[in-house]
Amino acid sequence: MTYGALALALAVPGPGSIARLTAALEDLMAEDAAAGRPFRAALCAGRLAGGLPAPGFFAAARALGRYAGPDQGPEAAAFAHAERAALFNSGPTG
Repeated sequence: MTYGALALALAVPGPGSIARLTAALEDLMAEDAAAGRPFRAALCAGRLAGGLPAPGFFAAARALGRYAGPDQGPEAAAFAHAERAALFNSGPTG
């Protein structure tokens, strides 16, 4: 799901809806990291990112110490895929 589609689905008011959504997703990433969970934010895809999360996702993952690679390319794709696979293999989250 793209960030824009998620913002619409959650009725995040605009203008600035994407910025508010990404801030909330980064907070969620911090919660996930603290709890040892995969990043739920990995399920979002940037509109122009070829199915990958937007660069801010990778920057947040680096800041949280869970990723050390680039924002795009094979390493980024592998990280996003691994996070997504872990989400679907980990069961319900709290």
